Amino acid sequence: MIRKLLSRVFSRNPTASVSSPRSSFTGVNIIPQKQHGITRDHLNPCALKVTSGLQEAGYSAFVVGGAARDLLLGLEPKDYDIATNATPEEVRAVFRRSRIIGRRFRLVHVIFGAETVEVSTFRGGMSANDEDGVITDTHADEHGRLLRDNVFGSQEEDAKRRDFTVNALFFDPVKEEIWDYLNGYDDIKARRLRIIGDPLRRYREDPVRMLRAVRLAAKLDMQIDAATAAPIGDLAHLLQNVPPSRLFDEMLKLLLSGHALACVIDLRIRGLHHGLLPMLDVILEQPLGERFITLALRKTDERVHQEKPVSPGFLFAALLWHEVLAAWNIRQTAGEKLMPALHLAMSDVLATQNKKLAIPRRYDAIMQEIWAMQPRFTGRSGRRPFRLLEHPRFRAAYDFMLLRCESGEVEMELGEWWEAFQRAGSGEREAMLHKDEMQKKRRRSRGRHKIASDAVAANGSSPADSEII
Repeated sequence: MIRKLLSRVFSRNPTASVSSPRSSFTGVNIIPQKQHGITRDHLNPCALKVTSGLQEAGYSAFVVGGAARDLLLGLEPKDYDIATNATPEEVRAVFRRSRIIGRRFRLVHVIFGAETVEVSTFRGGMSANDEDGVITDTHADEHGRLLRDNVFGSQEEDAKRRDFTVNALFFDPVKEEIWDYLNGYDDIKARRLRIIGDPLRRYREDPVRMLRAVRLAAKLDMQIDAATAAPIGDLAHLLQNVPPSRLFDEMLKLLLSGHALACVIDLRIRGLHHGLLPMLDVILEQPLGERFITLALRKTDERVHQEKPVSPGFLFAALLWHEVLAAWNIRQTAGEKLMPALHLAMSDVLATQNKKLAIPRRYDAIMQEIWAMQPRFTGRSGRRPFRLLEHPRFRAAYDFMLLRCESGEVEMELGEWWEAFQRAGSGEREAMLHKDEMQKKRRRSRGRHKIASDAVAANGSSPADSEII
């Protein structure tokens, strides 16, 4: 074992390896365990094996990013990222069950049973002495957005390339130390979200950082630093230059963060909602639509906090429903039949929306099924309710209909009837349908009598006279 370790250490190709982090320690603050309170026992065992294995092989290895941040905040990290000065090929040589992935920037996935730990090599391309983070070896478009970013470097350079100071901390689980180049530890203690470097430049490099700032501030219960927040409103238009698929991924993270309602409110305040979802600003300003979306986001947050599954298709169906509803009503007013008008409205809305936010087609199908089933809930006669219960998407469509009831869009009686119908036995269901049919007949009869009475009154005759005639 010792011979194998020495062989790895002394046979390394210096031209292939990344510079050691100890090449530039001048700006690092090393925080001992007695101060920060985190021990190696707080880590996932697989993450501990990876960092220990790399250090035993002669490399530096740290838990970085969100995992280090969450440990300091007393949260349970969902996944662990490891940063090292070993190249992907050197990491691959240390762990038998691992594979190199990626083209733009190569990473290594180290596999332990059903778990995977992601290992990245320290990134560079930035002047280590520039606190603003000057990009020296990258390509950017005319707006400043980075198009290529694939350079290895030192640990300090890697810290400065990250987005926010709270995400630029390195935890060494072997020595139980935290390495802090950018005062991220103090920002965590102060519950302050601060971007690394010049905010204008960093947002231009990657406009998605503006969305990420809103999401992280809500998720971590932090205040966005004043200098970090100041340019956001003026640079919101840069989101139009982000590829739709990447914008969708970031929006999905935001909406499934467990703080979707707070994030959407903040997006609106900061002017970031324009163009993310079609007419989201208009929807939020409509009393009926605002209540509906608020309920949908609140229930989504509740499910996330309760660790229940959340369907992105259902969520996006809720966010776009009132746009569909408006288009549907316009088509019906123009004389189109109910169901054809609904299907055309759905197609129009999705076509418009997909130009802004690339929702995968698998979600499109779910959304359209949920929308198309809504008129069927009013059909409470014959075998139609039984067929609706058997639909594989019934539960999602039913929950959607309940949102419409709670928001005041449709009568609450409709939701109560369907809730009772689901709980009832077969005999009770038949009785409910019979009762509902009798009520409909009475309403139709009263309607006919009212029409007759109105006609008689218009002719100036009494009801008795009309019967004689």
